[in-house]
Amino acid sequence: MKHDQGNVLVVDDNQVNRDLLARRVKRHGHTIASASDGFQALEMVRTQPFDLVLLDIMMPQMNGYQVLETLKADPALRHIPVIMISAVDDIDSVVRCIELGAEDYLSKPFNPVLLKARINACLEKKRLRDQEQAYLKRLAEEQEKSERLLLNILPAPIAQRLKQGEKTIADSFSEVTVLFADLVGFTKLSANLSPAELVELLNMIFSRFDELAEKYGLEKIKTIGDAYMIVGGLPTPKEDHAEAIAEMALDMLERVKEISEKQGKLLQIRIGINTGAVEAGVIGTKKFAYDLWGDTVNTANRMESHGIPGEIQVTENTYNCLANKYTFQERGTIEIKGKGSMRTYLLVGRKE
Repeated sequence: MKHDQGNVLVVDDNQVNRDLLARRVKRHGHTIASASDGFQALEMVRTQPFDLVLLDIMMPQMNGYQVLETLKADPALRHIPVIMISAVDDIDSVVRCIELGAEDYLSKPFNPVLLKARINACLEKKRLRDQEQAYLKRLAEEQEKSERLLLNILPAPIAQRLKQGEKTIADSFSEVTVLFADLVGFTKLSANLSPAELVELLNMIFSRFDELAEKYGLEKIKTIGDAYMIVGGLPTPKEDHAEAIAEMALDMLERVKEISEKQGKLLQIRIGINTGAVEAGVIGTKKFAYDLWGDTVNTANRMESHGIPGEIQVTENTYNCLANKYTFQERGTIEIKGKGSMRTYLLVGRKE
């Protein structure tokens, strides 16, 4: 439809007046529909798209004032412009119509030139309004996409703080539980896979891990190659952070086993866990990231790198948090790079 054309509804209980007005408007290139009373008019605007309503005031059962008031009270219909066309031309009627939300007012008998000008003005306003609404809708959709992307990079509370204008975000947490996981022998396995197959397999595994993280209320920090890092207890403190990480670790072993059997590939994962204090914050200005620092993080990483394929190795700190609810196998004292001798345990399962 051209910009200067529109779908116009003519509402008048007098057939002669209705037909005269419809013919006149149709002559200007508009599409015309007619209603003989207010009830029919409301039914039509609720089921058909109209760009303008030409509305008589003096009608039986439901007059033009009532029709106008009903239209403007409905959020789905209030944007349709209405021109009142009536033999009633006293100032009080004009004022009442404008106050109820009418776009314009013409007295009968109407001037054809003035009618054309006012119809075109109303249609142009509606066209501009429709363009504005379409733009605002697209803008809202783009903002929603940006919000989703931001939440894929940062925890929701951290993203909110950034949007509120915080320049430097750095927090201390007295106790969290950090998990590192690494696919054993993946470098060798990847030599026999195409790049697309490699990415697909990693995506399959890490997507399962992401689902578990959401299930247990944990915060994924990052993936590095075939390594996966997650933490419990931040950015929102969580009392059962160690238990949530333990549950996820046990489920991770099961997910990798399932994928290994389904794909017909020998896949194993090595997991390391530690509990303690960390520093957390946002680094970077363009490709920024939320990350953790501190001895707790380094030790959790060492638990993984010095661990056993298919096992979950934890520090004594984590063991003390979980010993009442989970079963462990004591691995004993082992040498840890950069840490010296440490007593470690293997998380076996849940207690009955």
